[in-house]
Amino acid sequence: MTAVLFDFSGTLFRAESAASWLRAVLDETGHTLPEPELAATARALEAAGALPGGAEPVEPPADLAAVWAARDESAALHRAACTGLSRRVPLPDPGLHDALYERHMSPAAWTPYPDAGKVLRALRGRGIGVGVVSNIGWDLRPVFREHGLDAYVDAYVLSYEHGVQKPDPRLFAVACEALDADPRRVLMVGDNRVADGGATALGCRVHFVDHLPAAQRPDALLPVLDLVG
Repeated sequence: MTAVLFDFSGTLFRAESAASWLRAVLDETGHTLPEPELAATARALEAAGALPGGAEPVEPPADLAAVWAARDESAALHRAACTGLSRRVPLPDPGLHDALYERHMSPAAWTPYPDAGKVLRALRGRGIGVGVVSNIGWDLRPVFREHGLDAYVDAYVLSYEHGVQKPDPRLFAVACEALDADPRRVLMVGDNRVADGGATALGCRVHFVDHLPAAQRPDALLPVLDLVG
C-alpha cells in the first residue's frame, strides 16, 4: 500500500457525549437546567439523532428527509439538517440550537481515539501517504491541528467542499489523486460499511472499525499498520 485514507468521525475521532455537548453549551451561554432535566434533554437530543457524530436518527422526520439525505453536500444543508433535528427537542432558549451546532465544530467537542496518533505517526515514518475523507459540512482541519495530528495528514477531502458525499467513488478518487496514489494500492479505513465501502468501486481495499466511545476502543486502528505491509 502506498496510501491510507481515513474517515473522521467514529474512525480517528469520537464526538463528545450528548450530555457533555449540552452541558458545555448551557455553561457557555449562561443557561441552567436541573441535572435530571439536563440528562433527560440530552437523551432526547441523542434519540432525535441531533448530535453530529453521534447516533443517526432511525428515520428522519418526513419534512427533513431530503435535506438529511444530502446534508453532507454543503455547509448550509448540514446545518439545516442538524439544527432541524435538534429543534425537535425543546430547549430553554431557541438560540441554543444554533449554539449546539457551533459547539460540535469546536476541537473541544472531539477526542482522538487512543491509537490514532500512534498509527498516523507510524504511517508517516514509513513514507505512506495519509488522507482524510469525510462526509461533513464544516472544516475539520482545526480539530486535527488542536489535537496535534495535522502534521501527519497529507490531504483532506471533505464532502461539502466538493459537493459529493460518500459512497460516491468520486470523493475517494479526489483523495487518491491528491496523494498521487493508484487506488489499487490504497487502503480506506472507516466505520460505515455503506459510506466508506464506496472506495471498493475504485479498487481500494477497505478496513472497518467499530464506532464506539474512545475508552472502549483503545487499539482498533493498530491492524492498519499490518495491512499496509
